[in-house]
Amino acid sequence: MGNNISNLFYETGLYNMTLRQIAMVLIAALLMYLAIEKKYEPLLLIPISFGMLLANLPLTGLMEEGGLLYYIYQGVDLNIYPPLIFMGLGAMTDFGPLIANPKSVFLGAAAQIGVFAALAGAALLNFNLPEAASIAIIGGANGPAAIFLSTELAPHLLGAIAVAAYSYMALVPIIQPPLMRFLTSEADREIEMVQLREVNKKEKILFAFLTTLAGILIIPSSAALIGSLMFGNFMRESGVVERLADTTRNAMINIVTIFLGLTVGAISQAEVFLTAETIYIIILGLAAFIIGTISGLLFARLMNKIFKAKINPLIGSAGVAAVPMSARVSQKLGKEANDNNYLLMHAMGPNVAGLLGSAMAAGVLLSLVA
Repeated sequence: MGNNISNLFYETGLYNMTLRQIAMVLIAALLMYLAIEKKYEPLLLIPISFGMLLANLPLTGLMEEGGLLYYIYQGVDLNIYPPLIFMGLGAMTDFGPLIANPKSVFLGAAAQIGVFAALAGAALLNFNLPEAASIAIIGGANGPAAIFLSTELAPHLLGAIAVAAYSYMALVPIIQPPLMRFLTSEADREIEMVQLREVNKKEKILFAFLTTLAGILIIPSSAALIGSLMFGNFMRESGVVERLADTTRNAMINIVTIFLGLTVGAISQAEVFLTAETIYIIILGLAAFIIGTISGLLFARLMNKIFKAKINPLIGSAGVAAVPMSARVSQKLGKEANDNNYLLMHAMGPNVAGLLGSAMAAGVLLSLVA
């Protein structure tokens, strides 16, 4: 009887748990804290952190063939989930602010400088080109694009890249404001912008159609992301398939977010996550995000020297693709400087331009490397 009890104990997770797994459980608990207590992107961090918890409890077999998470993970492995997320984002996104102020596209493009700076940095740290490209896209602050690219080019780094990408998206309210205050003057932050013109339905439909044509013809490798994004938006703006658009931006994106988050967390297993490479990825991702934010702010200030109509440089930081979090940060700081400032819709222009830009940057990197 005693031997049976002893053997049973040896087969429990308590006996088989390693120090690395304990560390990963603590990391999962930290992400849960940030999601619940601080409310940093809970829709992303709750599933990721819980998936990380499940994957690092020993002997569960959840990620082994036949396990529940193994089958759900096939949507990541086959690169199905990221385009579906983009489809939902398209159905949720109003491109009106970008159409009303086309100059916003320059701010979205400027923010992608962080991507290519991280590409150079990763190469200097001896990551090969596919790995460097996968790490670099973290700078676009676009989690689905980061997963899409790393699944294609460096699947062994997917866990670290995905966790870094989504973590920095969640930490936008902490990372961006100090940079925004440092790189703009009080007078800059007080600039009031004129109300955007109203964009009609025909313009929005034409934008979705032409962006699909131009984006995919110029960068064919971006077809899965750009095509899905603009299809979702086309459904939204057409006005004749509201039931489909509503399902896409609500039920579908919620289901896919659950599956994607759980499995991204589940591949963050201790033996592959707790490595020197992960530390480098986290540092490079942060550097890319910071450079992207700085580039957007500085380019906005440059535009004020070139164009007659002044823009508030705070909206330049929204050129990263963290929609709509970075636009909200621009609004918050603008309101603090000038109570008459209403920057949210102005910031949404570069924000959605950054969403498009990061998808195109992912396509460019895929074309160059694959």
